Amino acid sequence: MLHGYTPPQRFLPYLSWTDIDALEDKANTVIVLPVGAIEQHGPHMPCATDAIIAAGVVGKALEKLPAVVPAFALPPITYGKSDEHLHFPGTVTLTGEILLHTIQEIGESVYRSGFRKLIMVNAHGGQPQPLEMAARELRLRHGDFMIIARSAWSVQVDTSFMSEQERQMGMHAGHGETAILMQLAPETLHMERAEAHYPPPFPCPTLSSTRPAAAWTARDFGPTGVVGDPTGATPEQGAQLLEQLSNQWAQAITEVHQARWIEREVMSWGRSQFNGHIESRN
Repeated sequence: MLHGYTPPQRFLPYLSWTDIDALEDKANTVIVLPVGAIEQHGPHMPCATDAIIAAGVVGKALEKLPAVVPAFALPPITYGKSDEHLHFPGTVTLTGEILLHTIQEIGESVYRSGFRKLIMVNAHGGQPQPLEMAARELRLRHGDFMIIARSAWSVQVDTSFMSEQERQMGMHAGHGETAILMQLAPETLHMERAEAHYPPPFPCPTLSSTRPAAAWTARDFGPTGVVGDPTGATPEQGAQLLEQLSNQWAQAITEVHQARWIEREVMSWGRSQFNGHIESRN
């Protein structure tokens, strides 16, 4: 079914429009949008890795919420801005502009339905900028809209089981992503094909002594598409990561529900046309 990892009672599209219209305190109900991508993840992982992780972390987090915290997931965005991987078959990419406008249109729909809190949980490292730009634009349009765009991995987790090199240089299809897929979708993995590969040291240490400071594509670092070391990943590590990520996101969703964010009454110049909303039938 469409809800995937999300509990069906927490999946917004399973409600009718009248159910949504009748929800209490929609202004403090949290809508969560998983954002992933379809892009190569080396020979051992599926192209859907980022979409699976985004949907899985959000779904497991919502599963842990007490019933008194109103929060719902939207279907995940599975296509993202993945042009750094377009040299590899299976990568399906949008432009940054299309992704930005897609997020804006989804945000407008959420706002028009009466909701005022939106969290985007992004599992693809190549697209935070369009999400953040869309969030800022939505905030300019609507002074009572609280929009958060964050990486799925931005919450605190224990990665002490990884090597120091992996923590500093692992960027794609490495230890962490492989371990968590062992929990969320083990049938999609081919660990017999897993191999490690790291980028060379960046030649401008003033700007970075670890990850590249220059723009890069996955092909720049070799033919496999892997940037990291997946070979040491275990299901136990994946269970630990998923537990920590979902716990932290459940806490974040609870805090956003409870939060009272700044409301701006003054119009943003040139954006007053976006203040319309759906009138309640009540």
